[in-house]
Amino acid sequence: MRASSGRPEPRLVLAGGHPLRDEALAAVNRDLAVTVPGLPALRLIVCPDADDLDEQVYVALSDGEAHGTCLIPAEWAGEAMTAVADAAQETVTERLWRAWPVCTVHDLGMHARDVDGTPSWWCAGGSRKGDPAHIRAAIGDLDTLHPPRRPNRRRRKTRRPR
Repeated sequence: MRASSGRPEPRLVLAGGHPLRDEALAAVNRDLAVTVPGLPALRLIVCPDADDLDEQVYVALSDGEAHGTCLIPAEWAGEAMTAVADAAQETVTERLWRAWPVCTVHDLGMHARDVDGTPSWWCAGGSRKGDPAHIRAAIGDLDTLHPPRRPNRRRRKTRRPR
């Protein structure tokens, strides 16, 4: 999010300003560090709304760029984690131009979901019968790097020796 002329610039949310969101962002940043090494940690920024009556909080990249919707002002503990994960996913996916995070089993983008009180990364499963949806990991507990698949890349044909 970049401020238009005449509007105050977005500013960084100081640590402790939103404790539930700070904790959620730390968990999402752990997943980001494991799955996309080299991408700087995400941060929370505050932007004034159109009427300058309220402030809106976004999950942004280190350069201040954010995509998607703002975080709602009052979130419950469980909702804060999934809301921050959703917002982070929108920002990271837009920057990378590919799904994030990706299930290592199905090569599909995952989504944040609260499952039995645990905010988790959920995969829709494969397209074959018997390949069901599943929980990959709790948010903050991803542990596997998944290199991006390149479906449009041509594979080299290897010649067999005669």
